[in-house]
Amino acid sequence: MAEFITVSQLTKTIGTRTLLDNVSVTLSTDQKIGIIGRNGAGKTTFFHIVLGTDEATSGTITQSAGLTIGYLRQHDDFSDSEATLAWMERTSGAPAWECAKAAHAFGITDAQLDQSPLALSGGYRMRVKLATITASEPNMLMLDEPTNYLDLSTLLLLERFINTFSGGVLLISHDREFLRRTCDHTLEVASGKLDLFPGTIDDYIAYKSERLAHAEAFNRNVEKKQEHLERFITRFRAKASKATQAQSKMKQLEKLQKVEIDAPLSTARIKFPLQERKKGTALDVMDLAIGYPNKHVAGPVNVSIERGQRIAVLGDNGQGKSTFLKTIAETLRPLNGRVKWGFGTQIGYFAQHVYEELNQPLTIVQYLEKEADPSVPRQQVLDTAGSLLFSGDDMHKSLSVLSGGERARVLLAKIILSNPTVMLLDEPTNHLDFETVELLGESLKDYAGTVLFISHDRTFISEVATGVIHVADGKIRNFPGPFDEFLSYLKNVVASQLISDSPKPTSKKQASAVLSGKAQRELTKKMQGIERKVEKLEAEKKQIHRLFALEPLGYSEEKTNRLEAIDAELASLESDWFTMNERLSMSKGSDNVTEA
Repeated sequence: MAEFITVSQLTKTIGTRTLLDNVSVTLSTDQKIGIIGRNGAGKTTFFHIVLGTDEATSGTITQSAGLTIGYLRQHDDFSDSEATLAWMERTSGAPAWECAKAAHAFGITDAQLDQSPLALSGGYRMRVKLATITASEPNMLMLDEPTNYLDLSTLLLLERFINTFSGGVLLISHDREFLRRTCDHTLEVASGKLDLFPGTIDDYIAYKSERLAHAEAFNRNVEKKQEHLERFITRFRAKASKATQAQSKMKQLEKLQKVEIDAPLSTARIKFPLQERKKGTALDVMDLAIGYPNKHVAGPVNVSIERGQRIAVLGDNGQGKSTFLKTIAETLRPLNGRVKWGFGTQIGYFAQHVYEELNQPLTIVQYLEKEADPSVPRQQVLDTAGSLLFSGDDMHKSLSVLSGGERARVLLAKIILSNPTVMLLDEPTNHLDFETVELLGESLKDYAGTVLFISHDRTFISEVATGVIHVADGKIRNFPGPFDEFLSYLKNVVASQLISDSPKPTSKKQASAVLSGKAQRELTKKMQGIERKVEKLEAEKKQIHRLFALEPLGYSEEKTNRLEAIDAELASLESDWFTMNERLSMSKGSDNVTEA
């Protein structure tokens, strides 16, 4: 039975600003809800009110007696003096054997359980946190921006965990692909309102667009009727023979009301300087060893990048992606070898940690004037800042008080004003909302210069990258193939790692789980049948959402019930597909993994 969180007439004000204005919504453990909205709209504030770590100005939140929440925190109290297993016991409240069982399911070994979590890689720390939540047996997960700074393999692991979790999920994220693959409902926080939609983010965006188009058409029709009535009233009001009709028309005019449409929010405009399209080599890396005086990270590296290429630098956290970018940006000295840039290269560098990059005691305008190319006039500095939503008094804000999203936009403005021929971007999409990420991707596709970028946003990588450099196990090399092929390879690696790290079948009964070739083919055929059913159901969902947009009075009960039935059937089909896929993967084992 589903448990609920009921939000009633909730208002939250901070100073003179109202973040949430008399909102009501019901969230349940049979929904996986992606929470979206602009930076500063109130998503995290709403999250903390639900968790009880912040207070509403007015209104109530009621939780079912059986609700248990598992909260994935951004920062944890890990210490060198506490072993991973002990930390899991303390945090989850579960006994050691349950914590160890949950840890093994995530490929965490007994040796790692005996170590401090701080001795583990970032990816394995995330596994520890997920295993800890599993051990506490919650029926609702709350995840605030869990994908920020996660490498792709850990991102895939988190995605898999959410998809197999049997309870509800509340997930704040700006990663559209991640939301698309994990959530079946969408909650938008905008203009003080909450809008819960029974569908994926793609369905919601399509519905919202159609609803806006319908509202605009409705308002245009109202305007025409108003003009017609006003002309009639003006013409015949003074005539006694038409006075009664004129009065009737005036009543009709009073009843005509337009649909209220929220004013569109300001959107950034990102336009990189025009560059001449040139042929030849932009970068040659020869026998390069990267790292720090007391730590070798990777090498020797031999990579060549052609002018105009857009290369995604990918790999697990801690493998050396940022170190590689810093070295070729010449902000970090190589341990050995050479970095040779093509003639006339001007580098624009976007650092991953925007808070560390912008730690100078300057205002926005002072910083941009300092960093701009000497040939750039002051008015261009102001115009560029304005295009990234900084104008008026905002220009004189101190860098120290800016949010993560504001700092990211300041760094983008800095790069634009430096007129680069090469851009090195380390996690540029973190802290940016959907619209700004999409605009950045479109601008980079139009940019004629060379781009090397680190990102874990799959939609962004797929849109922008023309090639991949993979950083792993002390090696940096070109990956032979497009991003989609690299992603398939990585999924196989993650799946095989979980399988290989899990206890192996020992009994004859367990060993018999390995399928024959014929059984594998039959299972594959069943999975394909499920995929066809899923496609038909998804098409039916989209049709219902399109019909919603044409109904100004809201959803019909019949269609809403059908949507719920479709969602239930999809969940069942997807569960069956996943179970079959697991059996197939276990049977095939590591033979499916392709080396880069």
